[in-house]
Amino acid sequence: MRPKRKALVYNFIVFAVIFLTIRIVLEFLWPGNRAFLAIGSAILTMIISPKFAAIKTNSGEKLLMKSIFSKKVKEL
Repeated sequence: MRPKRKALVYNFIVFAVIFLTIRIVLEFLWPGNRAFLAIGSAILTMIISPKFAAIKTNSGEKLLMKSIFSKKVKEL
């Protein structure tokens, strides 16, 4: 699989897992309007989820991950 496609798949999977986790926790702690829970979960997930990207280098394409919890960019 090409690194660009891997980055897209990893972004989707990580976003979905974090979104569902936050949504379930928020619904348990603060039952209310489901639309607000979904919007709040999506915003919070966009902020805390790691970002995956593919970059081109002289040696080929590399898959990188950046997170707000770490200052370093990690190569996968």
